[in-house]
Amino acid sequence: MIKPTITDIANEMGITPSTVSRALAGSPRVKESTREAIERKAKEMGYERNVMASNLRKGVAKTVGIIVPRINRQFFSNVISSAESILEEAGYTVIICQSHETLEDEIKALKTMRANQVAGVLISHSIQSVNGDHILENIHDGVELVQFDRVFDNLPGIKVVNDGVKGSYEATKSLIANGYKKIGTLAGYLGAQLFKDRKEGYVMALKEAGIPVDEDIIFEDSILRATGYQSALKAIERGCDALYCAGDFSALGAFDAVREAGLDVPGQFGIIGTANEHFTGLMSPTMSSLEQRPDRMGTEAARAFLDAVEGKQEDRKIVIPMELIIRQSSSRKQQQ
Repeated sequence: MIKPTITDIANEMGITPSTVSRALAGSPRVKESTREAIERKAKEMGYERNVMASNLRKGVAKTVGIIVPRINRQFFSNVISSAESILEEAGYTVIICQSHETLEDEIKALKTMRANQVAGVLISHSIQSVNGDHILENIHDGVELVQFDRVFDNLPGIKVVNDGVKGSYEATKSLIANGYKKIGTLAGYLGAQLFKDRKEGYVMALKEAGIPVDEDIIFEDSILRATGYQSALKAIERGCDALYCAGDFSALGAFDAVREAGLDVPGQFGIIGTANEHFTGLMSPTMSSLEQRPDRMGTEAARAFLDAVEGKQEDRKIVIPMELIIRQSSSRKQQQ
């Protein structure tokens, strides 16, 4: 079906295309009654205004790009949803890309944003991104950069992150309080600062409790269900009776391994994840997890961009607390 144009609307109404264009743009040069009639006809004919082209003609960028590792993660989808609501209310169109956790796709996404002349980029980096050099190479001057969740401190702009150290500290401390003695961690990709922070909080809680830190039960690069399963099997072999997991999907893999080993959760083995994905409250037993507050993160990132556009924000870091959601998988004392 061919979409109607401004000329089509003008021909239907017997007026000039310039009058239609001015009316749809909200120009005060068009009488209110005429503008309303044109808007009704445009709606009746199914006309859709090309906002991006209009902004380009005016020399105004009213588009913002959001780049995330994976859209199908509840955390990232919630960040996108809340950020998009704020940005659209402010008159911005949003372009969303995912990097699929690869540097190559992240660079492609940045080039897409550049081609669309976005006013800003909100980004959470892929696991393969080891520094921010490719960011500076692929966005042009004048584009506001806001990083969230996974950030590089050396890049300019606002950064919105969780307090991962305190969150993982509280999670590990809870496992200790529930009587677990040998607590390992599925630590994620330690090339990324947020996973370093989660490991740091885990180590801090062990040291505070006088429990030796055993590097043999700290499993790096374990963030997916498959890698979580493999690492959890090794943790069980090495005598662990609990795991703090830097992600809920790795925690799900840990559940698989513990069940395969014939151990009871939480009676014989405790598990706490991170992200509070939707499935954590639907499992049996339900999974304890750290809530990252993605809605707030998306809102803060979008507002930081809007403030930066107006010159109100200097480079700084916004830290959002995590919340420990205690469910059945780590509540051994309640079970007893």
